[in-house]
Amino acid sequence: MTIGKNIQRFRHKKNLSQTQLVKSSGIKLTTLVKLEGGSKSNPTMKTLIKLADALDVTLDELVGREPNSVGKK
Repeated sequence: MTIGKNIQRFRHKKNLSQTQLVKSSGIKLTTLVKLEGGSKSNPTMKTLIKLADALDVTLDELVGREPNSVGKK
């Protein structure tokens, strides 16, 4: 699953509109729309942290990283 799909899934889970998430995270609406739309752009760490905080999830959850995957091949 892509970061954009994860953002959208967590946003829907919290019953937030894109506008509400933009207001609570402080990111630009165009950035959110591009991310959720699957744009090839790579979000900055600062953007990901703002989104994770606003959605009340970890960065690992937001980017779809599996738990305990550190050091595994």
